[in-house]
Order: sequence, then C-alpha cells, then structure tokens
Amino acid sequence: MEKRIINIDGSFGEGGGQVLRTSISLSAITGVPVRIDNIRAGRRKPGLMRQHLTSIKAAAEICGAKTEGLELRSDAISFVPGEIEGGDYRFDIGSAGGTVLVAQTIIPILSHAKTASTATILGGTHNMWAPTFDYLERAFLPQYNKMGGRVSAELLKYGFVPAGGGEIALSVQPITEKRALDLQERGEKTGANIVAVLSNLKRDIANREIKTITNRMDIDKSASEILHVDGPGPGNAVSVFMDYENVT
Repeated sequence: MEKRIINIDGSFGEGGGQVLRTSISLSAITGVPVRIDNIRAGRRKPGLMRQHLTSIKAAAEICGAKTEGLELRSDAISFVPGEIEGGDYRFDIGSAGGTVLVAQTIIPILSHAKTASTATILGGTHNMWAPTFDYLERAFLPQYNKMGGRVSAELLKYGFVPAGGGEIALSVQPITEKRALDLQERGEKTGANIVAVLSNLKRDIANREIKTITNRMDIDKSASEILHVDGPGPGNAVSVFMDYENVT
C-alpha cells in the first residue's frame, strides 16, 4: 500500500531552511514521503536557493527518491524516498552556498545506510547566516557522535562569498548503537580561543578583530590565531570557541 504523504508548512517558526533540511532527512530515514509548501517563507528571498536545492538533490541521490519542484526559487516540493545507499558521493553547489548546510542534511541519512560512505561537497565553507565548517567540526559533530554517529569531517579548501571554491569531505560509518543525548548542563569552562582566517586580505584586519573580541570577552590575546589561507577571492571569518566540559 502506498504511504500517505505528510504535508509540512515551511513557514513554521522562523520560516527558514532548517524546516526543509530536517524534513528531508527524516523522510529519507523513515521512508515516509513529504510535501513541503511555503519554503523559506520567512526569508527576504524565499524559496529554494542553490544550497537548499543541492541538499535535496543530494538526499534524493542517496536514497533514490522521486521528487517534484526541484528548481531555483521553488516554494513547494515533494519528496518520495527509496532505499538509502551508502557509497562515494560528490555534490557541487555551483556557488558559494553553504557546504555545511548540505552536510547537515545528508549526514543523518548516510548514517542509516548499511555500508560506509564518503561525501565531498563544494561551495562555501564560511558563510554569513550559516554554520561554518569550524562549527560543524567542533560543536555539531561531537554531539552528533555522542548519539551514536560515527562521522568525521575534513576541510580541504576554504571558500568565501562570493567566489566560493571551498571543499569539505565527510566520512560516515553506519550507526550501530543509538544513544539519547542528555545535554542539560554545559559543565565547567575548560578553555576559549579565537581563530581569524584571511584569504587575500591584510593581516591588520585580523589584528583589529582579535583586539575587539579580547577587549569585550574574557579571552586572553595569547589564545588567538591568525590563519592565511589560499582562496579564489578575498575572504575573512572569525570563530570564537568557548569550550565547556559537555559542549563547545
């Protein structure tokens, strides 16, 4: 018997892309079809942007889904998943769109494959209004792996807006044991540091950023680092890491 499609209102909450990505991930994992309307209705430019389009296409490729409405700026899609297949994948956003947003969509899906997988994602790695690779590596994945995930990520190339050119690589092993995440207490503070990244820009920019942060936060200037990286265009990102016993 054909499964009933669940209808999801993409304008729910803040009306952003998280409703879309989570819905697609859960659809692929559970095998339950979804239709999502009012996609990113709360955003200045609603509908599917390139990173959202790539996220859905990537999920569809991994689980052999049948889809409708997959085009730029579309505000409604349908997604009918098939069986999840592990393997070696490569997804190119085709712009400086956020690679981490694609990663967050496909990581749970690949974790439910029967075999190990790798995935290379091309696009932006440090974007405005999106989690950066640093967040994925130091905040998201440690908590995900506490729940039974077996995922590692590597930054191969930095990518900034508007040039893009970034590249990240994921290695995903199948989940063998699912564990609940109890994260009600962050615990005692264990450390803090600042990382300022520059591509084709002057070091003075990073020095000013670090000075501003250390003047306003309880972080010693010695706990800061400036990285000069290669990229196809100018770019700058600053990450402030606050480490606690249970979470970063």
